[in-house]
Amino acid sequence: MKEYTDINAFITDFPKEVQKILEKVRATIQKAAPEATEAIKYGMPTFVLNGNLVHFSAYKNHIGFYPAPTGIDAFMDELAIYRTGKGTIQFPIEKPIPFDLITKVVKFRVEENMKKGKKIS
Repeated sequence: MKEYTDINAFITDFPKEVQKILEKVRATIQKAAPEATEAIKYGMPTFVLNGNLVHFSAYKNHIGFYPAPTGIDAFMDELAIYRTGKGTIQFPIEKPIPFDLITKVVKFRVEENMKKGKKIS
């Protein structure tokens, strides 16, 4: 697995069309969680706010979004049309990415993480 130093380096490794999607996912998360900081964890872009908030990545046929199992459980009805797993959601690249839903999930995770005691990341 290639090691990245920051999210910009990660995103530039993908084709231009995928870069545009990843930049929009990043901007959506930043807007929903403006106090979160960026990092690379587990080899992928991560937003941290009182612990890991969400991760995202790109694959051949989908964008992977990782809001922890609780972020999926809370929106199961809205996520029913997407492939999900424990802590992961797959948004097909060839279909519109649900940025409004990403915003809702991120805001949920912010609230959830802020209820925890302060944590060093």
